Amino acid sequence: MPSQRVRPEILNFTPYVPGLTIEEIKARYGLSTVIKLASNENPLGASPVVQQVLSRAVDQVFRYPQNHSPRLTQAIAGAMGVPAEMVVAGNGSDEIIDLLLRVVAQPGQDNVVCYEHSFSMYALMARLCGVEYREVPRGEDFRLPLESLAEAVDHNTALVFVTSPDNPTGLAARAEELMVLSGVLPEGALLVVDEAYMDFSWPPEEYSMMNLAAELGNVVVLRTFSKAYGLAGLRLGYGVMPVWLADHVRRARPPFSVNLLAEEAGIAALEDDAFYSATLEVVFKGRELLLKRLPELLCTVWPSQANFVMFRPPLSAGVVCEELLKRGIIVRHLKSFGLPGNIRVNVGTGPETEAFLKALEEILNA
Repeated sequence: MPSQRVRPEILNFTPYVPGLTIEEIKARYGLSTVIKLASNENPLGASPVVQQVLSRAVDQVFRYPQNHSPRLTQAIAGAMGVPAEMVVAGNGSDEIIDLLLRVVAQPGQDNVVCYEHSFSMYALMARLCGVEYREVPRGEDFRLPLESLAEAVDHNTALVFVTSPDNPTGLAARAEELMVLSGVLPEGALLVVDEAYMDFSWPPEEYSMMNLAAELGNVVVLRTFSKAYGLAGLRLGYGVMPVWLADHVRRARPPFSVNLLAEEAGIAALEDDAFYSATLEVVFKGRELLLKRLPELLCTVWPSQANFVMFRPPLSAGVVCEELLKRGIIVRHLKSFGLPGNIRVNVGTGPETEAFLKALEEILNA
């Protein structure tokens, strides 16, 4: 057997494990119809306007896209009210996370800080880059532990990650609280606020750091097109960051990482206000229904500013998830987040959310 040359970080590396697909669930349980409420996708799918734009752009896929996606970057800047020089588009916001680690964190020297029961990609990518990952406990009732994050940093801290609204709890930190955290970080440390679910917060101006990114020199805001815009399959996200950092990230990024179809879809999605408004209407209505009905089923429920709700059923969460699967409904058992007693369910269409609640009631009353 030839000798193997593998970095130490890879030897015991645990990869990200996605949930089962609809097709896999159908085959396993012999189902013809499956409702997926596990991945926080847009309940309305993709905008009809976007679909039309994609169909027209298909005949151009043999061409390379324009590097750095300048048209998309300008569209994002206009929509978000920030200078285009601060915007970096990527192959999902995951690529921006990876690039930030590669550009600013020294392997074997620096550290990044986050909190427990959080989005796994921060830890996975830090470890893959050979950077120490520090995790602090959450506050009471899963509160975002901003004070503990501030206490955990040192002069070697490169990045501090906060997801707000948070995954998997749906809790959010107010912008003024995050401003305080950014103000106490040591020189050179960056606060990365992942706002993947910010579209579903209310009122967003009380929570988002987007309008503050230009004046705060140590804040990066991440956004995605996967949720409110329904483009999860095209992998499109972006970061808004200080101009000096954006310049370095663009130089370090592999060329053409945002594909041509994703760029066209992103531009069209930003212009389709009707679809965006319809999405928010469905999510707000469905979230209100979940927050009302789940406690009536004796579930413990956490308030949410996202397009999903985290709850703890009165029975085993694993058993509940399995019984829901048998009925053709996929939700997310939060065992992988270190919360084996909890479940995350995203808002579906009106009929999908009602079907979930009806099935859950049957299971809990059986």
